[in-house]
Amino acid sequence: MLKKTNTTPIVPFSLNCKGDLIFLDTPKIMGVLNITPDSFYDGGRYNAEGQVLAQVEKMIKEGATFIDIGAYSSRPGAAEVSEEEEAKRLYPILQAILKRFPEGLLSIDTFRSSIAKNAIEMGAALINDISAGELDPEMIPTVGKLGVPYVMMHMRSTPKDMQEHTHYEHLLQEIISYFSEKIDRAKKHNITDIIIDPGYGFAKTTKQNFELLRESALLNTFGVPVLTGVSRKSMIYKTLNTTAQDALNGTTALHMQALINGSSILRVHDVAAAYFQLHMSQTLSAIYHWLLWNMV
Repeated sequence: MLKKTNTTPIVPFSLNCKGDLIFLDTPKIMGVLNITPDSFYDGGRYNAEGQVLAQVEKMIKEGATFIDIGAYSSRPGAAEVSEEEEAKRLYPILQAILKRFPEGLLSIDTFRSSIAKNAIEMGAALINDISAGELDPEMIPTVGKLGVPYVMMHMRSTPKDMQEHTHYEHLLQEIISYFSEKIDRAKKHNITDIIIDPGYGFAKTTKQNFELLRESALLNTFGVPVLTGVSRKSMIYKTLNTTAQDALNGTTALHMQALINGSSILRVHDVAAAYFQLHMSQTLSAIYHWLLWNMV
């Protein structure tokens, strides 16, 4: 028979975004906004200011807490983009979004410290770095000085050739070792709001992606929020023998597993679907805990 015991309330994760605390006691949604011509799912779809603003408004209304803006495609095999081109794509759009939505919490998907610094000074709220400082050694010190939340992802090499680097002796052990080192470095540079992203699809095979998702609860041992980015990725549509355009149902299934394993942020293309899923997940969790508490 289960016994009721006194428990100490667990303090939820929180992020300081532009002076406001965003509590992650319930998982949050990060809507994807790619302003690149070659992203794997929505490349070229949002290349005019009006289209961008309409999409941002839609995602906010549908329940996105964060909007993640990417001006450099990181799909496998993506061509390199110069810093000048990335800035040219990003800055005008960032200014337009902040003018329309000044309270918006905008995440900047970049591995370049100069882009990060300028974007934060313009009004962005956090940085999402696919390389965790590997591609620009000044990134982590820069984020520390800026005092903003930092998403650090696991990846090997660069998007252009990362799928040539998928050999691991022990996948989970090597990823955990990677984050242990990166988190330690970030803390030494006074970054207090750290989010880790295991990097599904980045230097990993389809099989490795599913192994990583299955064991992703182990990432909670770091005591920092975990971001999950599996939305419409090839691990889904290749498994289902379909396309990214038809991968929403598969995405939803994987999101549920990520939530069960403790993910705090879902990075998604389809905000409304993710929002309803979060609501259902929270409802089921509340019912489960009520039943557990009242078992005799």
